[in-house]
Amino acid sequence: MVDILSDQDIERLIKEKKHLPANYQGKIQVQPKRGHKERELDIKGEDGNDFRLILRQSLFNPLDFSIILVYRPPQSNILFRLRRYNGKSHEHTNPIEGGTFYDYHIHQATERYQQMGAREDTYAERTNQFSDFHQAISCIINDCGFEIPSGTQRSLFEEI
Repeated sequence: MVDILSDQDIERLIKEKKHLPANYQGKIQVQPKRGHKERELDIKGEDGNDFRLILRQSLFNPLDFSIILVYRPPQSNILFRLRRYNGKSHEHTNPIEGGTFYDYHIHQATERYQQMGAREDTYAERTNQFSDFHQAISCIINDCGFEIPSGTQRSLFEEI
C-alpha cells in the first residue's frame, strides 16, 4: 500500500514533465475490449517517476469515457489515480462537500479523501473544457505536464 500523498506531492507529480514518445499517437489508438475501447501507455517522467495514461470509452455510449493519469509508486503494483477526465454519462457526488451533478467532470486526487479512506480521486469538479473523448485527451495532455514530441501537431488528437 502507498502512503498518503500530500496535495503538494500530487501537484508535483501532475506538473512533472512527461515526454510522450515520437509514435505516441499510434500507441493511444483505442482497441475494442469487452463492451468498450481501451488503451494504455506507460510514460517515464523527467524526475524518474512512472506514469500510465489510460483511455477508455464505451462502445455503446460515446459520452461514457475516462481519460486517466495514474502514478505508479516505486517497487509497487499500485496505480494511484492523479486525474480522471470523465464524460457526461453518470451522476457524481462529492461526499465531503455534498451536492450532486450530472456533467462532464474532472476527478483529482486529494489528501483529504485519502485520509477518510475513500478512493484518492473521489473529488471531482464540473468542467466545460471538453465535450467529447478527443477533447478530453487534449485537456489532460495540456493540464498534466505532457510534452508533445517536436514536429507533432496537437490537432492530430482530434483524429484519435
